[in-house]
Amino acid sequence: MAPYEGDDVFSPEGDAASQAVNDWIRTSGAVVAVLDFDAVWRDPARPSRIRDDLHAGDHLHSNDVGYQALADSIDLSLFN
Repeated sequence: MAPYEGDDVFSPEGDAASQAVNDWIRTSGAVVAVLDFDAVWRDPARPSRIRDDLHAGDHLHSNDVGYQALADSIDLSLFN
């Protein structure tokens, strides 16, 4: 799940649940590969927020630069 602090629906409890899900996906071994969009969008200074240059002004949805960052992060060899 992507960061979303700054949006009206944000809560610390929801963020903790999102991070728990993300941690499980990254570490459980239950999935073959991970496209870690949370890591791509996360603001290093405020990890519960999307980087300011990547969201569409609402802290929830991406702008074109954010979508390009997601696309650039995909290892296309996963699809061979």
